Amino acid sequence: MSEERFNGYDTNIIYDYKEYPDKKSGRCDNCDNAQFKSSVKNLIFIRECQKCGMKKSI
Repeated sequence: MSEERFNGYDTNIIYDYKEYPDKKSGRCDNCDNAQFKSSVKNLIFIRECQKCGMKKSI
């Protein structure tokens, strides 16, 4: 995977949806992928992109 295809978001950080809403609804801001893994951690819903690993708390 080349870094040029992504928008430079740090995939180690969990971004808050309130502060970083989707640029395109239902798509990853980093790589424009539409497939996500979902999990719950400490009663917070986490959405993780299956392609680049960017995470958002919803």
